[in-house]
Amino acid sequence: MNTQSKSTKVTSKKVNKAWLHDHINDPYVKLAGREGYRARAAYKLKEIDETLHLIRPGHLVVDLGSTPGAWSQYIRRRLAPEGAAAGDLNGCIIALDLLPMEPIEGVTFIQGDFREAQSVAQLEQVMAGRRADIVVSDMAPNLSGIASADAARVEYLVELAIEFAQNHMKPQGTLVAKVFHGASYNAVVGRFKTAFQTVKPFKPKASRDRSSETFLVGTGLK
Repeated sequence: MNTQSKSTKVTSKKVNKAWLHDHINDPYVKLAGREGYRARAAYKLKEIDETLHLIRPGHLVVDLGSTPGAWSQYIRRRLAPEGAAAGDLNGCIIALDLLPMEPIEGVTFIQGDFREAQSVAQLEQVMAGRRADIVVSDMAPNLSGIASADAARVEYLVELAIEFAQNHMKPQGTLVAKVFHGASYNAVVGRFKTAFQTVKPFKPKASRDRSSETFLVGTGLK
């Protein structure tokens, strides 16, 4: 028992050390530090947006699964007249996450569980009858390691994001959602195709090669 425990600890330390080494030397981590983003994830949305030209001044954008706030930071800069991290803002950003998020100037943050009706009701209240131009979702479930259960969790969150977009987004709006290659992937793509006129998979350069994450971009509600 003790030998197995020590072995597991040693393996865990090696994995953590390798991850830390990769993280520190990651060019996107360094870039995020220089440009004032809270996480390298900002560059995933940046590449999607710059390729597909999604976010424009005047837009109402809903950021689901927003913490620590890198996507909201990027959106905020896109909506600013001079691309600034503070100051004037031409548009509206509403962010939601289960975890707390440090304030970002111009971003309305709701701490709540998107799976609960109460949190969706809070979003609706802040939207005040307006419809979103863009909904972005970086939500991911806590993974258990049990493939079938994890696939179901992923599929459920994406389903909720699609349902929200259908009820609260403009007809020609766009949903960007993080998904994972695995048991649920084909079902999730199929669900996107039933909801949107155009569906594009997107794997940004900032998404690590070994990661199974990718993003689906659905535009134009059916």
